[in-house]
Amino acid sequence: MGTLGKVYLVGAGPGDQKLLTLRGKECLEQADVVLYDYLANPVLLDHVPAHAERIYVGRRGRGRYQDQDEVNRLIIEKAREGKVVVRLKGGDPFVFGRGGEEAEAIAAAGLPFEVVPGVTSAVAVPAYAGIPVTHRTLASTVAFVTGHEDPTKEEAAREWPRLATANGTLVFLMGMKNLPAIVEHLVSEGKSQETPVALIRWGTRSGQRTVVGTLRDIVGKAEEAEMDPPTVIVVGDVVRLRTQLNWFETRPLFGKRILVTRAQEQARELSALL
Repeated sequence: MGTLGKVYLVGAGPGDQKLLTLRGKECLEQADVVLYDYLANPVLLDHVPAHAERIYVGRRGRGRYQDQDEVNRLIIEKAREGKVVVRLKGGDPFVFGRGGEEAEAIAAAGLPFEVVPGVTSAVAVPAYAGIPVTHRTLASTVAFVTGHEDPTKEEAAREWPRLATANGTLVFLMGMKNLPAIVEHLVSEGKSQETPVALIRWGTRSGQRTVVGTLRDIVGKAEEAEMDPPTVIVVGDVVRLRTQLNWFETRPLFGKRILVTRAQEQARELSALL
């Protein structure tokens, strides 16, 4: 057997290309193969060497481009060829990113690997909407909750009575399609219908959109605004702070699309400044 390669499970961050970590950038720069998903900003591939193979293994909502077993197989196959393999995953690979499953498969195959944490969307996306997930007077705890569980589980792991009665912040990832059910569970288990809710789509990117309401009306507001995945759902009193702390969506050029008439290499610095 030849020399084994190495696998890097790299968190791409929540969307804003500048939120990629320095270590993540280093890994991309030495990659022979990059397997990237739907939520990883494609601009990050600019850090990848020209010779490197780029493989899209994206997921979009409940759709599947390649199932998890196939992704695991590809990672292992490429590493066994002696290549440096980067698995580029949106957010943080170990926060609802199936990074744990991929790491298990890599370890079972006897391959060396490194986990490079990323800025998780569970914290960064609310921050870009002007919402801190904790606050000394409003929320001493925060819970990160999956918006949908593995349907093959024999028993659901989400404990709705505890989530509904918690005084802190709830952040749901991958939950937009199940928003009506999430609201119903929380209200039926005792959460006040007046509890503030924020929906943040494509958070940290120029196309970020935020809808704010309460458990009473957020489903209707979401339908009216045609909010689709990827959307982060924030439930709790900290949402009220957005009125004061909305720093990102109030910038002068927010939401504007600007054409830079230069070659790509020349345009990067100006684009970054904009």
